[in-house]
Amino acid sequence: MVEVSTSILSVKEEDSIRTFYNLETAKTDYFHIDVMDGKFVENDTQEKMMTYAKNLKQITTLPLDIHLMVQNVAALLEEYIPLQPSNITFHLEAGKQEEVKKWIQTIKENGIKVGLAIKPHTPVESILEFLPYVHVVLVMTVEPGKGGQKLLDFTLDKIQQLDHYRQEQQLDYAIEADGGINLETKDAVVKAGADILVVGSAMIQAKDFAEEMKKIKQDT
Repeated sequence: MVEVSTSILSVKEEDSIRTFYNLETAKTDYFHIDVMDGKFVENDTQEKMMTYAKNLKQITTLPLDIHLMVQNVAALLEEYIPLQPSNITFHLEAGKQEEVKKWIQTIKENGIKVGLAIKPHTPVESILEFLPYVHVVLVMTVEPGKGGQKLLDFTLDKIQQLDHYRQEQQLDYAIEADGGINLETKDAVVKAGADILVVGSAMIQAKDFAEEMKKIKQDT
């Protein structure tokens, strides 16, 4: 069965603790933390996401799925590694080859799973050399930086490519899809080969988290 990583980007601060509790009760598999710096992407969510991540560490044992959409990856690693999340994902586009290798090593040395993300128009070929060393590949199925966007259909080809490549090379990374995923799009994303669905607006805006979670996971 596919796993769900619920993006809490659009959760209102005044409702946050209650919302986190309800998402856990609804059986989300991860809390997805969208860290943006206002440079790599337009929005800046650093303060809000750190507050949410710290709060979650105090009230739940569910894994944190950290997604760094930032230019200065090294600085944000220093901030998030002490929280010991399940995994930290950074963007290939944020650094040069040697930097990417260093960030992978740093995350691994701290006992955290490594995720590598690519934007919709970044070719899969550009990350092949790193795939034996990561645990998760995150495919942005919308342009990063904003919630509530429509899934870009051509990104499904990237998920398929990554699925075929891991089978051919006998690699065991998980494929995570992020952006525009809802009840209408989730089947196509899973069919393409995704193992983890990042669901944001569709979940947070649902009247009943448990029912929405059940439907997202159903028949996948």
